[in-house]
Amino acid sequence: MTSSSKIGVLVVDDSAFFRKRLIEMLNKIDGIAVIGEAENGLKAVQLSQQLHPDVITMDVEMPVMDGITAVKRIMADRPTAILMLSSLTREGATATLDALDAGAADFLSKNFGNISAGHEAASSVLAKRIFALARRPPLPPSSSKPKVQTQQHPAPKAHYQMVVIGASTGGPVALQTILTRLPANFPLPILLVVHMPANFTPAFAKRLDTQSHITVREAVDGDPLQPGVALLAPGGTQMTTERRGSARSIVRIKESDSGQTYKPSVDITFSSLANIYRKGILAVVLTGMGADGLEGARLLKSNGSSVWSQNEASCVVFGMPQAVQKAGLSDRVLPVNQIGPALVKAVESTP
Repeated sequence: MTSSSKIGVLVVDDSAFFRKRLIEMLNKIDGIAVIGEAENGLKAVQLSQQLHPDVITMDVEMPVMDGITAVKRIMADRPTAILMLSSLTREGATATLDALDAGAADFLSKNFGNISAGHEAASSVLAKRIFALARRPPLPPSSSKPKVQTQQHPAPKAHYQMVVIGASTGGPVALQTILTRLPANFPLPILLVVHMPANFTPAFAKRLDTQSHITVREAVDGDPLQPGVALLAPGGTQMTTERRGSARSIVRIKESDSGQTYKPSVDITFSSLANIYRKGILAVVLTGMGADGLEGARLLKSNGSSVWSQNEASCVVFGMPQAVQKAGLSDRVLPVNQIGPALVKAVESTP
């Protein structure tokens, strides 16, 4: 934190107009102070070393040095919580995922209209992200994450029929870490729910599919649940399940209601599964802000299913797993790099 106990933010963007409006917005938020600005990645690296910001907002495309290269340099020299501000394009989504791989902690859609108008909603979302990221030391890039000792409780033996994973802030990298450790013959269907905008989930599903031995794709309404296939909920929608006959189940994708906070919502998917499968679900709650997944996990547990959660040390933001753990719902608490192998063992050891 800065000497005034405010969160010190470094703003990085090649647009002078965008920097000015973003700085004005941030400086109006109680508890946040902008301590510097940079118009390219190279200057961002230099100011990061000089000013020691708590959080950096980072553009992706910039002259001299782009945002992805800057993230790599900053995380190598002085790891800092970095919030990427990305355009809602296919290219922007791919670049943002590259930045998260490089060590950026989170991302937000770059909406010039909201920033220029000083919308209260945009200010509120930005404030929540920055406060959440500033509360914990940044994790190093995924390729260099240290091994963390596990804290776990004995998992009840069960005959699992389905794995479902929910995540938010920090979720993309966490999911990559887990899914890349699953074998091609993983015997259960997998559902993935991550708080991401609609333009990002196709690129994310494609990336996961390329990196993993199992098949990963963005879910389409009516997709069957198949062993070794992970279906990612499309951004902006809600994903539920429906049973067709005694042995066949499909996913249902529907538009989100206007009043729903999370699109997609972990709670909605968890609850849908609890109503169909009862004891056969293995649910995993990963890093993320807030408590989405808590009520769904409670319903799953009441119906006899199992719930695992990511441990605090390996989370970017501990909110979602913490909510589940505080409620006494977690059967196992694991670091992210041990969840994939634990899933394989759990499936192998089921009666």
